[in-house]
Amino acid sequence: MADDIAATLDLRGLKCPYPVIKTENRLVKMAAGTLISVETTDPLSAIDIPHFCNENGHALVSQETLETGHRFVIRKRLD
Repeated sequence: MADDIAATLDLRGLKCPYPVIKTENRLVKMAAGTLISVETTDPLSAIDIPHFCNENGHALVSQETLETGHRFVIRKRLD
């Protein structure tokens, strides 16, 4: 799956709501079905990013907790 990731966003150090805003801004510029990896340190991202995906039709492919924060892999919605 790592080979399929088109972009990686390093959003470590940003606090709510910026991880969601920056993720949304990047997804707008990407083709439908594209994968993006997002890394964050804000604890609220564990709630905010999945909620953002659910509300906007993107697929949360994976979510993992790292020593330094969280990593999310998101597939942009197909429409």
